[in-house]
Amino acid sequence: MKIVILDGYTLNPGDLSWDALKAIADIVIYDRIAVDTNSIIEAIGDAEAVLTNKVPLSAEVLSQLPQLKYIGVTATGYNIIDIEAAKKQGVVVTNVPAYSTKSVAQFTMALLLELCHHVGDHNRAVKEGQWEHSEDFSFWNSPLIELEGKTMGLIGFGQIGQATAALAQAFGMQVLVYNRTVYKEFETDTLTFVELDTLLAEADVISLHCPLTKDTEGLINSETIAKMKAEVFLINTSRGGLVVEADLAEALNSDKIAAAAVDVVSQEPITSDNPLLKAKNCIITPHIAWAPIEARSRCMQIAVSNFESFLNDKPQHVV
Repeated sequence: MKIVILDGYTLNPGDLSWDALKAIADIVIYDRIAVDTNSIIEAIGDAEAVLTNKVPLSAEVLSQLPQLKYIGVTATGYNIIDIEAAKKQGVVVTNVPAYSTKSVAQFTMALLLELCHHVGDHNRAVKEGQWEHSEDFSFWNSPLIELEGKTMGLIGFGQIGQATAALAQAFGMQVLVYNRTVYKEFETDTLTFVELDTLLAEADVISLHCPLTKDTEGLINSETIAKMKAEVFLINTSRGGLVVEADLAEALNSDKIAAAAVDVVSQEPITSDNPLLKAKNCIITPHIAWAPIEARSRCMQIAVSNFESFLNDKPQHVV
């Protein structure tokens, strides 16, 4: 069976191997393609199977690919696929769950620690000569914050939320969780499930770990921000669309909240008019929480396993 990889560079910029996939299929690899309808259709051609990370496959595209039998999303989120259209055409769609759990949780804490200690800013200050010319043996340009005893609020409690909770607890933080489902077995003296308004009012750090759906789109907005502490930190390593970025920028610039750190934005790559680019106290990283080589290697292995299972009429991780 012929399989086309539409944006291979995203998953494998050269430090992984496609050999396992080549062993079971005829493979065509595009590092990247234009995402207009005609370009996508042309790239797929007569292939019966496709791997995609962020190239969207809409109902319009799928309708012109009657031979397509399989779509493998090399990511956990699959909102780039019109699932209903795929089902109507009998196309199997799979994703790769849980491959980046530890990486994203680790990156969440990295962003939080940067907000607490401003490591990058202090490194720059030293190399600019500020320590050399300091009258004291030690100096700091920003307040330094200890996490012990602070409260972490997690919105969403899937595997990444759970892993983040464990790291927060290891730092001595209390954890509040807002989630559609309450898992009583996780509750301890340091972790409690609460309503959203309680979390917003009591958390010193709010970290987003929920999927982007019609119910969660724009969840962080002027109304929910108004319920937060003025000194709160907001972290988003989930999906940019969870946040109304203009409202967050206004809250940062008016000191309604203390700081934010986001690894995702509403349109990626980021555009020059994104209000967060000019907001005070806002760290922005280019959607890299998922990208350590260990996580991408797991993603590759599961993606290949998904396709092999499909070929053997035993599809796994079907969405």
